[in-house]
Amino acid sequence: MKPEYIPYVEELIELAIKEDIGDGDHTSLASIPADAYGKMKLLVKQDGIIAGIEVAQMVLRRLDPNVIFEQLIEDGTRVKRGDIAFYVSGRIITLLQAERIVLNIMQRMSGVATQTSYYVEKLEGLHTQVIDTRKTTPGMRVLEKMAVKLGGGGNHRMGLFDMILLKDNHIDFAGGITRAVNGVKEYLAANGKSLPIEVEVRTLEDIDEALAVGGVDRIMLDNFDLEMTRAAVAKIAGRVETESSGGITFETLRDYAECGVDFISVGALTHQIKSLDMSLKAVEE
Repeated sequence: MKPEYIPYVEELIELAIKEDIGDGDHTSLASIPADAYGKMKLLVKQDGIIAGIEVAQMVLRRLDPNVIFEQLIEDGTRVKRGDIAFYVSGRIITLLQAERIVLNIMQRMSGVATQTSYYVEKLEGLHTQVIDTRKTTPGMRVLEKMAVKLGGGGNHRMGLFDMILLKDNHIDFAGGITRAVNGVKEYLAANGKSLPIEVEVRTLEDIDEALAVGGVDRIMLDNFDLEMTRAAVAKIAGRVETESSGGITFETLRDYAECGVDFISVGALTHQIKSLDMSLKAVEE
């Protein structure tokens, strides 16, 4: 996990504990002796790409730093039904408190990673990389973007703070591509910031303007059909990076990649996924 991600993950874990445990897991507290110790295993119940083991360990150690965590599989590994990802030993009350939080995180992250792997496999042999978007679950973006990487995809930007992306509304409100880009250059210079600049274009003529103004690192081809995409890539001819976005399905993904674009951004990597089935089960000792 990247160091810059850790504060986001820690904050998310605190919220998850607060919303699920509140002032106490009264079921466990009422039925399990406080000093009882036990062991559980993370059982995979569906084939896919596993993700979130590292975060699961953080959850467990947040609830009890003394738990013993035995990891058997690495994040990003292709797993099959019946695999065991890890064992964890500790106070039974701690294990029961962590159960749903760990599963919620790991099932969703693994679902994202698995979904991403299908898209990555679809582009095998091509240089085009599939990347995510900001269409993420509020508060869980860092986990979902981590999962995209574990599934073999790439990250676009984390948020509004780490990249300039001039979309159609920015351009329309600013008075055109040239004004928008020049405004960005002035802003970055005045504030001592160095951020990559991407411009969304809607026509082939927009590409000419984006290239002419200069300083643009990537051009996003918004809702271009295949013919327009091929023409756009030929026009740009390696001068800046290219990204296709909008209206691209799993079925048409490879067709767009074969046009020669560098990136294809797909919101479905994070907002149209099915969680991977798994469970935490008690281990008899």
